[in-house]
Amino acid sequence: MSVYITNTSAFLPNRPVENDQIEAVLGMVGGRPSRARRLVLRSNGIKQRYYAIDPQTGEVRYTNAEMTAASIRQLFASADEVGQIECLVSGTSMPDQIMPSHGVMVHGELGNGPCEVVSTAGICLSGMSALKYAYLGVKCGEYQTVVSSGSELASPILHAKNFESESQQKLESLKKTPEIAFEKDFLRWMLSDGAGAFLVEGSPLQRAAQPVFRIDWIEISSYASELETCMYAGAEKQKDGSLKGWRLFDQYELIDHSVLTVKQDVKLLNENIVPVSVRRTLEKVIHKTGISAGDIDYFLPHISSMFFYEQVYEALIEMDFPIPKERWFTNLATKGNTGSASVYIMLDEFAKSGRLRPGDKLLCFVPESGRFSSSFMLLSVV
Repeated sequence: MSVYITNTSAFLPNRPVENDQIEAVLGMVGGRPSRARRLVLRSNGIKQRYYAIDPQTGEVRYTNAEMTAASIRQLFASADEVGQIECLVSGTSMPDQIMPSHGVMVHGELGNGPCEVVSTAGICLSGMSALKYAYLGVKCGEYQTVVSSGSELASPILHAKNFESESQQKLESLKKTPEIAFEKDFLRWMLSDGAGAFLVEGSPLQRAAQPVFRIDWIEISSYASELETCMYAGAEKQKDGSLKGWRLFDQYELIDHSVLTVKQDVKLLNENIVPVSVRRTLEKVIHKTGISAGDIDYFLPHISSMFFYEQVYEALIEMDFPIPKERWFTNLATKGNTGSASVYIMLDEFAKSGRLRPGDKLLCFVPESGRFSSSFMLLSVV
């Protein structure tokens, strides 16, 4: 049975925030302008992003669940149609609370009547995992109408009040190795807020003035059995590579150790993100599906920073899987790094661009550095 994405949507809170406006929204660490901001932004290539924090009042105007529900409502012409959802699958890195699950909070915001609700956890791949659950649910005949979503609310934890002053040592390291931008003090210049949703159905009924996509396949691989944790929150990494979880700290240690902030093992990231998430995963996909670069009309990669753009391109060339850059599409520069929502926000913008024609094939790529996972998805315009 064929499965289709019959509509896409994106919700981006408030107005876009330019690079020179970031600290007006997120605040200044130690009351002083950041000396690292320009270095980080030059490396990651982001020009604009969106925050749920109101720039005038400093209040958070939307919860993660509210943003997700807002994106889902855009998929339908009326509230009655929202009530036709048989299954709701929502993925996020940062839910509003530890429990209950993100999915049921979104369901509560929607108020669309009883349906199955599933929450997928993780980091960037949680959005793609949600889509795969939706895809398989329709493909096996369990449902006809499923909604999947990805969303992130990062700005509250990026606020200056959660960060230490930058040390000169870190700034000098940043100049020498731009990839250090992924450490916790510098992630505040990269992560953004936003939500997106797909309507997944068993019929290619066109619900909006944009293309309908057939999902040909979704392949996901984890390498956690081989590699230690790279990106994490709510824990502290130990010398042996294991994580000490938040429940093992007392209330004072949670603050002193910045346990709840997002952190990244930069060395581990640099060594593995392209060799594992691109090369090894794509090799498996090619072996399983027989796909070649000549089959692809457009490539939509989730790239967390433009620092990795050339590395991904060179890896594809070396694998004899060349996709010319003019056939790549990413909106990282204007939408920021929205994690699990990125593939939704990216496809929604591209679907509305007017560039696509029936028969076009799109290869979507979403890596995750949490403990190194990766996914590729092939879509066909129908």
